[in-house]
Amino acid sequence: MIPVCRLEDLPAGEAVRLDSTPPIAVFNADGELYAIDDTCTHQDAPLSEGWVEGCLVECPLHAAAFDLRTGRPTSPPARRPVRTHQVVVADGVIHVRPSDAPAVPTATAPRPVPGREP
Repeated sequence: MIPVCRLEDLPAGEAVRLDSTPPIAVFNADGELYAIDDTCTHQDAPLSEGWVEGCLVECPLHAAAFDLRTGRPTSPPARRPVRTHQVVVADGVIHVRPSDAPAVPTATAPRPVPGREP
C-alpha cells in the first residue's frame, strides 16, 4: 500500500496526486474517498486538477467526466474508463492499494441467442 496523506489534510471536494507509475489521484468526494488513475483517457490531462461534484470528476482539459466509483466515463469526449484503486484509512492516514486490473473490462465470450443455432 502507498501512504498518501493524513485524512484531515484532504478536505471534501479536493484531490491529491501520487507521483506513482502511472500517477494516481485520490479524491475526497463529500467524505467518501476514491482513487483512480490520474490521467484522462481522452487526452492525458491530470484528473486531480479537475472539478469534483458528488461522485464525478470533470477533466480540466475538455470536460470529460468520470465516475469516481467505477472509473467509467459519463460524458464525452472520453470513451475509455480509468482504473480504480482501493483506498484504506489506517491510524488517520490514507493509503492506496494500486489495482493490477486493466481499466477496460475484458471481453467475454459471445452468448448464444435463444432460438438460434450456433
